[in-house]
Amino acid sequence: MPSPLTSEQPLPTAAAAAPETPEPSPEGRDHFFDNAKYLAIVLVAVGHAWEPLPGGRLVEAAYTFVYTFHMPVFILIAGYFSRNFELRPDRVWKLVTSLLVPYVLFEVLYTLFERAADKPDFALSLLSPYWLLWFLPALFFWRLSTPVWQAVRFPVLVSLAIAALATLSPAADGSLQVQRVLQFLPFYVLGLRMGPQHFELIRRPWVRFVSVPVCAAGMLVAYWLVPRTSTSWFFRKNSAQEMDTAEWTGPAATVLLFLAAIVLGACFLAWVPKGRTWMTALGTCTLYGYLLHGFVVRGLKYGGFYDDPFFDTTLGTVTVTLGAIAVMTLLCTPPVRRLLRPLLEPRMAWARQRTAVPPPRT
Repeated sequence: MPSPLTSEQPLPTAAAAAPETPEPSPEGRDHFFDNAKYLAIVLVAVGHAWEPLPGGRLVEAAYTFVYTFHMPVFILIAGYFSRNFELRPDRVWKLVTSLLVPYVLFEVLYTLFERAADKPDFALSLLSPYWLLWFLPALFFWRLSTPVWQAVRFPVLVSLAIAALATLSPAADGSLQVQRVLQFLPFYVLGLRMGPQHFELIRRPWVRFVSVPVCAAGMLVAYWLVPRTSTSWFFRKNSAQEMDTAEWTGPAATVLLFLAAIVLGACFLAWVPKGRTWMTALGTCTLYGYLLHGFVVRGLKYGGFYDDPFFDTTLGTVTVTLGAIAVMTLLCTPPVRRLLRPLLEPRMAWARQRTAVPPPRT
């Protein structure tokens, strides 16, 4: 099964044959999803580049607005392309090589980077994912759970209930960021339940028209929330107890954030181009940009780049934003993929069993 960030997309199904459905590309690839992945990964880079900025209410509001939906969109698309996942040895092996192997590799690389740049005693722990690496083991476990969600009734509601109850358990805040895995789970399950017709609905002209005032209202709500709540809620990695709030606020925040992410995510997807564009090829290499841009952001932070008073101004914020877009675009180019593909997408045929293990006798 391909990684969601560099996925080989399936052929369109009969459900996609609506009158407004664009002609599929010669290779059977729907470029809409490549475009969506590129734009979403750019928002990830912009959000990470904003983190070290001195602050300001407007920047914090934009940060909150983006964090409401950018990762949910990514995870929903990952679920959509996992609909046909089966627990076969070849599929599981593909998960290991495309998710777990890069995870271990980059845990080591980021640990060495932290020790060289800022923290000589920085510990290596595969059970405590480094900053942005939590997504790889999370997607591994989500994909393994796919058969469960394809069998259970009302899977989205069940997964949302699990996510809400997880906020009541401080134990989920520990190893492998289980809290985050459970709170983002409903978006993956929702993706599993979606079909091409749902994305066609999102791309209708009237949805695009309505999305403008909805996003404006969302930005105003984010601006209002900045002094009244913690941005940590949008990271979805802490229980209510860890957030030092009443227990009931955890489940309530989970449901509200889920609904807000669906609405804003639909508004975002409504404006994604349908056909091949200049960003389409970049959308096939987003795994590389995702894993590599952390070195740039943290390197600039440790190097004192953000200490310049210039970055406490509006022009400074715009400069950081444009720089993040440029860096992420560069890291998603096909030459970077060709150079690093043996590391990030290894085949590892030497480590795989060549013959199937016979089943146990009954």
